[in-house]
Amino acid sequence: MGPARPCSPPAPQLLLRLLFPLCFPRALWGDVVFLPPFIRMFDTSVSAALVGETEDVNVSLTVWDGELGILPIPDCGLQSNGTGNWSLTVTSDVMGSEVTVRLNGDLQPCVSETDFFSDCPCVVETLLVSASRDSSCLAHLLIQVEIYPNASLAQNVSENNIGFVNQMYQPFGPCPCDLVAGMCDVRCCCDKECMPHLIELFKEDCFTGVFGGNVNPPFSHLCSNPAREEVSDWFPFLCVQSSLDNTPFLGYFYHGFTSPREELSFKLPIYDEVEDWSDFGYQQDSPLMTVEKELFTIPQMSLVGQCIQEAPVAFLQNFDVICVTDLATRPERENISSVKIKNGTIGGFVVPQVVYKESTALDKFIRGTDVLLAPGPSFKYVNLEEHYTFRWNEKTITEFNVKVIRAKIHADQQGLLTQRFKVTFLSFNAKDSPERSGNPGYFPGKPVRALNLRSVNNITTLNLWRPVGRGLCTGAETTPVLFGEDAVSGCLLELGIEENCTQLRAEVTSRLNSLVQATHVAKRGNSDYQNRLDGWLEIIWRDEPSPGDGLHLGDIKGICPDVPATMTVHFLISNGGNLEGIPQDMILGTEVSFSSVTWQFQCGMSCEDKPSLFPISVSVQFIKIPPQPPQLPQASRSASLAMTAPTMKSAGQSSFSP
Repeated sequence: MGPARPCSPPAPQLLLRLLFPLCFPRALWGDVVFLPPFIRMFDTSVSAALVGETEDVNVSLTVWDGELGILPIPDCGLQSNGTGNWSLTVTSDVMGSEVTVRLNGDLQPCVSETDFFSDCPCVVETLLVSASRDSSCLAHLLIQVEIYPNASLAQNVSENNIGFVNQMYQPFGPCPCDLVAGMCDVRCCCDKECMPHLIELFKEDCFTGVFGGNVNPPFSHLCSNPAREEVSDWFPFLCVQSSLDNTPFLGYFYHGFTSPREELSFKLPIYDEVEDWSDFGYQQDSPLMTVEKELFTIPQMSLVGQCIQEAPVAFLQNFDVICVTDLATRPERENISSVKIKNGTIGGFVVPQVVYKESTALDKFIRGTDVLLAPGPSFKYVNLEEHYTFRWNEKTITEFNVKVIRAKIHADQQGLLTQRFKVTFLSFNAKDSPERSGNPGYFPGKPVRALNLRSVNNITTLNLWRPVGRGLCTGAETTPVLFGEDAVSGCLLELGIEENCTQLRAEVTSRLNSLVQATHVAKRGNSDYQNRLDGWLEIIWRDEPSPGDGLHLGDIKGICPDVPATMTVHFLISNGGNLEGIPQDMILGTEVSFSSVTWQFQCGMSCEDKPSLFPISVSVQFIKIPPQPPQLPQASRSASLAMTAPTMKSAGQSSFSP
């Protein structure tokens, strides 16, 4: 090895010329190839894998003659374990061979006290490793050697303890992409270990982003970084005075103190104008547009429970929400009949077909006031429910229907108004039949499908109460029973001291039975309503309670025994198998039972002629069979198995599975 040569590493163009003459064959099954076929060597040894059919394969090593400027043509018929300052070692195993090229000796001859940490490489050479069989070349490995003086371990290393500065008070991580010590990280332009000629290779593709340390641009929470106009409304009012070398990604090493932003003020966020592409067809989740190129909006509930009056309607997104607004501050909405929505074709639009229905049950929708004023000469209409149905075909809307349930109220009526808004998208050829609750098994949270074979009414669900207003049974609404969700609901009956017990039992029973107006439930979520043999299970009814031991109380005013105040609906469900890895849950049976109580009129010091509130309730429970026992601790489980196994064996069990 000669003395250290001048700092003149090969240019990137020369490396490319070296690579292309070597035709590395594409690795096929059984081919002999080097992995990798090209290596940049910065240490005194390097290894590569020789894979394929390596039996009877010879490996040789040659050194490029830098003066000629070309690679030598290797003599693949001669095996060589090394040449000059380099040695070659081949280690075989069942997976192939490991080829190791090592520099003989150390770098002591080219190291002096002045250039130990020189930026110039000490050894710059190009090695060619060839694999052959019977004088036939099979594969080549090209090694570009650049070894620097500080790679030598021949120098004496000081045994003094290395002191690390306290990162709390010193800049930490000035180069965020410098991840590996002792070598150049590719595309890390701030890595001090990357030579200038290497940075030239990737200076156009330097890493960007937040790794830690001093980053550019600075974080927006720093006081030195002015607040932007387009920040969100929740942007913090305080800023952080800290060095740019500190970052929350490295431990929140903040110095100084916090101070308010002087330029911060309450401003509405700036929204970009929505691009209208509806003339070329709607995409799923894209907003519906009107012919005035405005968003079609319907009041909807936000994630924080607030009712947003102007929320855009998205294509193919169904929703059913309840909004509560104050009558005194309720904004007036545009007349639905005058809305024209683009249908998804150039120049085309649809006009809603609106159907109005009148309602007088204002106590269900208006609360928070003691008096409901009767409409007089001065009145106004309020919409209680709005049901929107869109028919769609591919990317267009073919039909738009609206059903509005409204009521006439006094112009000065006060209170809180409860409104319902429902949007449904149906295919243009879909029938007006209840949607599936699964396919084939039930989906959690979908309605339980039901059918009444004794009535011409199309009863398709079982229901629970959804009390509104004061929670009275006379104004309670219903909501479907959802598969897999246990629930309890109820309402209140107003009863007087002169209540007839027989009539009370009949009324309570009638109200409870009104929730289950069905004779069968669907075993699967896609059972066909038109086919009675397609998995329809009959509901099992237990005998309704009848007066018994409490008959002697029947003659006492204000006391009624055996009132069926609670109805319980049990669903037995089980896993019917998996479809594409998804469990399919089925209903195996449904049972309805009642629980009775003794009702007694409640009064204070003196029983006045005021109604007493009597609660009735319904409970829904889903029971999975076979039941899942709780997991025992390992020690208890082992002890239980040890105690149980002999008993089972003596009973003739041939095997035992815990």
